[in-house]
Amino acid sequence: MKLPPNIKIYGDTKFRGKCPSESAEQMTFFNKLRREYPTSYGLVAVHIRNEGSRTPQETQRHKAEGLTTGASDIIIPGAPAFVCEMKRLDHTKCKISDEQIAYLEAAAQGNSFACIALGWEAAWEAFEEWQNHQYY
Repeated sequence: MKLPPNIKIYGDTKFRGKCPSESAEQMTFFNKLRREYPTSYGLVAVHIRNEGSRTPQETQRHKAEGLTTGASDIIIPGAPAFVCEMKRLDHTKCKISDEQIAYLEAAAQGNSFACIALGWEAAWEAFEEWQNHQYY
């Protein structure tokens, strides 16, 4: 993965092997977040669903309604915001798109805590580090 220097990767970039799907990793992260922070982060954390096939007309309408191609998998409002793109433990089994990198870079330039996490445990590590950057 070639990334801008202001986007940190959490997790073992050298790991290769069998691993859960990105979707399973994301579900594990959100389940833990909602269990441990049911009245705060668990309520406001979102995954913006922007994948899937659409007709050109649907795509145009969704973009007019606010769809942003490349939006990250985990977004938690805060000061700064937490913006995390989730990938599989073995990142060679998935791809990060140019749009996802551009989204993360724009988020970082806007002073968000922007990162890539390889698996739910890496996302949790990033989340815990982000908590230390909150301005209350």
